[in-house]
Amino acid sequence: MKKHETYESVPGILRPFKSYLEAKKLPPGAQVVYYGVPGTCTPFVELLGFAVRTLPLEQVFVPLVDESKAKKLQLVPEVGMEVSGESAHVKPSVVVLMGGLSMPNSGVTAEQARQVAGRHCVPYIGVCFMKMFQKTGWLDVFPFDLLIDANIAPVDVWKEMG
Repeated sequence: MKKHETYESVPGILRPFKSYLEAKKLPPGAQVVYYGVPGTCTPFVELLGFAVRTLPLEQVFVPLVDESKAKKLQLVPEVGMEVSGESAHVKPSVVVLMGGLSMPNSGVTAEQARQVAGRHCVPYIGVCFMKMFQKTGWLDVFPFDLLIDANIAPVDVWKEMG
């Protein structure tokens, strides 16, 4: 895998994601399944889901790698995309692995993720921050078709002192 382009900011995460899915020409109802850490990855999954809301896809969030807890994403008018309470049967056309899974405190190993996601024999997209997949060796385990690796540093905090 080689670096293809460099972007900035949130559109730099969302545009290549949407472009990739558009280029796949998935049939209506094809499923995009996001695997990630509840809470930490969820807002990024919802953001990615919102970016592709106009595509005729079913989107599903799997907490960690427990497919029995899979939930559908839904568009909420005037709010955005959110994980619903509706259960989903996992049958992906594309798997999206979120970088939070590779964090040491997630409790998920690359091998565990490979065992679950690998059952589906579909393309992988990786979305992470700060080179987490590289730092944790996940790039040696997953043949990502697309890897989006963003930076969120520095984080400046301004506070009124009083």
